[in-house]
Amino acid sequence: MKKVPEKLEKDFLQAYEELSSPLYRHCFFRVSSHEIAVDIVQESFTKTWKQIAQGEEIRNIRAFIYKVMNNLIIDHYRKHKSESLDALLDDGFDPTESKSQEKILNDAELNLVGKFLEQISSKDRDLVVMRFHDGLSVKEIAKFFGESENNISVRLHRALIKVRKKFNEK
Repeated sequence: MKKVPEKLEKDFLQAYEELSSPLYRHCFFRVSSHEIAVDIVQESFTKTWKQIAQGEEIRNIRAFIYKVMNNLIIDHYRKHKSESLDALLDDGFDPTESKSQEKILNDAELNLVGKFLEQISSKDRDLVVMRFHDGLSVKEIAKFFGESENNISVRLHRALIKVRKKFNEK
């Protein structure tokens, strides 16, 4: 590997400081596991650093890292089947464990939102999560997907219509 120019190294470290928490939240929302989310975020930064060290030009590091992370999440789901309740119980999961009422309500709301999002395509779901959960702008999402801002705005609008329709059906 080549010696990475100091400016690129500083840009990468700044991106790590600014993006590690939002990337973790996005990843956790998608995989629902702290350990897996941490591993995927770490691997995203590692792969990005390797690309930088090999001399690849990265124009938008934020979009690049999100793309790497999204691919790792897809790989994760391809490799791992969801566990059965029996396996969870064997591992010590206790469904009767007491939680505060606020925590229960928050979990129920997230579960409800998740159920509506599951009913739309993964591309639409990614748009909604990136825009409203991760707080990315339409411009940043457009760069991430390599599409025009107008196209992303239209797709996002249509995705929200689908979610509202599913919500009204219930």
